[in-house]
Amino acid sequence: MSTEFKLPELGENIEAADVLNVLIKAGDKVEKDQGVIEIETDKATIEVPSTISGVVQSVLIKPGDKVKIGQTIMIVDELGQSAVAGTVAEAAQPEKKVEEPKPAVKQEPVPEKKAEPTVTAAPKVGAKLEMKLPELGENIDSADVLTVLVKVGDVIEKDQGILEIETDKATIEVPSTLSGKVIEVLIKAGEKAKVGQTLIKVAVEDSVTNISAVQAVKEDAKPAPVKEADVKTAAVERPEAKGERESINFSERDSQPPIQKGAAPAAPSVRRLARELGVDINKVNGSGPANRITMDDVKYYVKKLNEERSSQPAAGLKQEPLPDFSKYGGIEKKPMSNIRSKAAEHLTYAWSTIPHVTQHDKVDITELEKLRKQLNPKIEKKGGKLTVTSILLKVIASALKVFPQFNSSIDLEKKEVIFKKYFNIGIAVDTEHGLIVPVIKNVDQKNITELSIELNTIAEKARIRKISLEELQGGCFSITNLGGIGGTSFTPIVNSPEVAILGVSRSSYEPVYIDGKFEPRLILPLSLSYDHRIINGADAARFLRWVCEALEQPIKILIEG
Repeated sequence: MSTEFKLPELGENIEAADVLNVLIKAGDKVEKDQGVIEIETDKATIEVPSTISGVVQSVLIKPGDKVKIGQTIMIVDELGQSAVAGTVAEAAQPEKKVEEPKPAVKQEPVPEKKAEPTVTAAPKVGAKLEMKLPELGENIDSADVLTVLVKVGDVIEKDQGILEIETDKATIEVPSTLSGKVIEVLIKAGEKAKVGQTLIKVAVEDSVTNISAVQAVKEDAKPAPVKEADVKTAAVERPEAKGERESINFSERDSQPPIQKGAAPAAPSVRRLARELGVDINKVNGSGPANRITMDDVKYYVKKLNEERSSQPAAGLKQEPLPDFSKYGGIEKKPMSNIRSKAAEHLTYAWSTIPHVTQHDKVDITELEKLRKQLNPKIEKKGGKLTVTSILLKVIASALKVFPQFNSSIDLEKKEVIFKKYFNIGIAVDTEHGLIVPVIKNVDQKNITELSIELNTIAEKARIRKISLEELQGGCFSITNLGGIGGTSFTPIVNSPEVAILGVSRSSYEPVYIDGKFEPRLILPLSLSYDHRIINGADAARFLRWVCEALEQPIKILIEG
């Protein structure tokens, strides 16, 4: 019986598509869910699976054609009930393939699980252990190696620094998790090391101190190779995803024959996920057996694409090509540092995704400045420096308690606002390597003397690139002070995922009308940028006025903050 296979519904508002590739020809035998053509819509490249089985009698389209929804793609002679025994047996073959691996699935409690208690046994003296690059922080996959601090033959102790690396946020010294004699160094200065990569190999000299290291190595060890049959069984047992259009039959079974020679190996469920996300599955690298592409591979590929897109000037815009500047005179090219490059990407993302508004106000700090100069010598003796910024730390922490929406973040995907119950404030530090924002933690729990000392210490660590990742994370609100340089006002960019940032400009004396006459007063300009999705203009004006009044009358902090 001859049956027409027509182009099914492809999605909302899609009426036609361009044919990129035809995967079958007349005389070929096709199975249900086997890809027959590859098409391109205005949204994605899609592989269209067959909804019927049989022998192709004729193909009615070719690459380059534009096909419409409902147009006949091919005519197939379907296999009937009276097929020869050989054909029947062949049709039943997939069921046997699915049942065969079931014993392997039942044997999941492999002996290695029972043997896990022996992991805690101390390694023998002379045993070889590997030290790998540990997790460095959220969204950090690799780092540049600046200096290797050990060499073959060195005897190292646990927690001893073995190399110095530079991430896109800071320079870090990586401590050893092992003790013993270095027998091999697998990394050198100038290379890029990935998280989990082996850095050195160590011969055990003290078995007791390396028990925890052995556990880490065992847990890190790669699992035994999985048989392809087991993978197929797992694919069959997965529940079918919801939300698919009924006009396209996407099977969860992994027994479909190869679409064509050289096609990317993946289950129909994985291909479907790739199609839903608009991903060309042939560009995805597989991590499964025989380079088979898994769902995690597709998700990782999409994540990488999103990270690359976030560095574009704005959503939907492409970087315009630069002219040849050398035609007009001499030039010099220098690579961007990791810190400056990451800051550029982050600020571009923040500016492109956050609807910014900036509120300006002025505060009279004449009396505050007198008090600051009077108290500063005492704080300097303790290793700190009383500055307007250190005073603002305390003021802002109090303001965040009065206006909790300024201590929040937005989760658009879940349509939620996350209100934070802690008060960590970032301070923008200008360094020769780029902008760094170290974070002062638990500001509400420290007095101004403690904050002045900590601010002085952490700013210096940022300038000499000795700051840790922990000191760069967890901020709720940021302060950037340009008063030491100049300017009357500016519009700082909100440090996503925070929702507000306070900019401080240079103070100057201005005439202020008081009690019938003008008096010279020291005036400090403040600029508050905020995310208009969560903060309204009236809220921002109240917040900034509260900060100004707290600087003019510090008792306000004790009464309200």
